[in-house]
Amino acid sequence: MVMKISGLWKKEGPVPEVEGEAGGETPLRYDTQDLQGFDSTLPAYILTVLRGADGKESSALEGMPDDLRGLMELALEVPERSEAKTQVEKSSALAKLGNVTLSAWKTICSINEFIGISVLSLGRFVTGRARFRSRDFWVIVQQSGVEALPIVSLISFLIGMILAFVGNVQLANFGASIFVADLVGIAMVREMGVVMTSIIMSGRTGAAFAANLGSMKANEEIDALQTFGFDSFDFLVLPRMLALVLMMPLLTIYSNLVGILGGMLVAASADIPPVLYWQQTLGAITLTTASLGVLKSFVFGAAIAISGCYQGMKSGNSSAAVGEATTKAVVASITAVIVLDSAFAVIFTILHV
Repeated sequence: MVMKISGLWKKEGPVPEVEGEAGGETPLRYDTQDLQGFDSTLPAYILTVLRGADGKESSALEGMPDDLRGLMELALEVPERSEAKTQVEKSSALAKLGNVTLSAWKTICSINEFIGISVLSLGRFVTGRARFRSRDFWVIVQQSGVEALPIVSLISFLIGMILAFVGNVQLANFGASIFVADLVGIAMVREMGVVMTSIIMSGRTGAAFAANLGSMKANEEIDALQTFGFDSFDFLVLPRMLALVLMMPLLTIYSNLVGILGGMLVAASADIPPVLYWQQTLGAITLTTASLGVLKSFVFGAAIAISGCYQGMKSGNSSAAVGEATTKAVVASITAVIVLDSAFAVIFTILHV
């Protein structure tokens, strides 16, 4: 069998045309009289032909120019690696469903394990056996609390104004604009204050936890802590979880007040005196209603801290993995907050509170 090669074989040149069929055989010699020039495209194609359909290589290089022969001899000296081939795996829909199910089950088990270890770490803290630096704890408290006040203030104030605007448009039709105070007050202390604060902290603090711990893992700082005998959960996860659980109720109460203040500003533009608005708000909000949002804030704070720390501790050892862990932490935290808030809504509805 003779392979005739002609024309220009270069990457930027025209697409080569292949005529004839080899029938599963490899060439015994080559006709390259009409070959005008080539780059790596031609040796790569010939190497594919020489390996043959059955995987056996042929070393027949008769008729090749010296430069092409030298390249082919070098290529044939290196055996083909089977793992270098592109493997196309075909799986059925049932197999794909099984793989997704197993992956989801492993993730659920891993999260449950992380939560369990966190609870054990909290138990060691209660009994006085957990070790972490108090300086680190107060730094995290400052980052999760005081430094978050500007963004919480802005979002809460705007949410209160939006609720008041929307409520006043509808209630004014019935001459009941005063009930804007009830709408804003109950919505803020029961749902909007704690939910918006949790979403803000998910994107701000939860992501920071994941990025911080992910960077420490990539730099092998966590391994160094364990080598020196420190429990990584007590030293890294526990102070972050405690700080966020303690700060979330305070931020929620602050968010509620700022949101009510925003509603009061809109009500004042609708000729509702601030004193009357405030009295109406106090009459609408009971102690039970005011405590619901604060109660949920403890759980949301723990969920955000666990999500951020989990993604950070499970991060890979590269900068790209740290970025991916940060993104996953934000998505997981917000999802957890919404799911938990839905569960609380169902429970409170059943309990008629």
